Amino acid sequence: MTVLGIDPGLAITGYAVIEEASNGFLLRESGLIRTKSTQELPARLREIFLKLTDLGKTFGVSEMACEKLFFEKNVKTGIAVAQARGVILLCAALSEIPVFEYPPSTVKLALTGYGAADKQQMQKMVRLLLNLKSAPKVDDEADAMGVAICHLQSRRIMQCSGT
Repeated sequence: MTVLGIDPGLAITGYAVIEEASNGFLLRESGLIRTKSTQELPARLREIFLKLTDLGKTFGVSEMACEKLFFEKNVKTGIAVAQARGVILLCAALSEIPVFEYPPSTVKLALTGYGAADKQQMQKMVRLLLNLKSAPKVDDEADAMGVAICHLQSRRIMQCSGT
């Protein structure tokens, strides 16, 4: 099982390709898709779409896990993130990859046991669960890793319970 975890954003979209291994999880690739604010919106959305489509094909992604949008105080930012999420969901639909969405509190709970964990706690758990030498430096990348791990753990629980 190979999952593409996504932390959606228009300026920065974090991604992580994580494979389920017999002894835990294996990070295949992670990074950031950065778009320039000087570009027109369609060009920025196209860039996100093309990179995610390429990742799906390159790694044979089975499922996509995406952080759910929660309302932010800055409505303009929320709208931009929603537009990026729309392109991300379209990418998955066109590639026939099932999408699973998780709110940030669920991801935090799955990784740390505490739904209001801070960024440092999340980065520490991501580092430990993926056996990384150091924690990811950028929150968006760590969040993408977290949502992919959350999904893989959720799948394990569902398989064990027979659902």
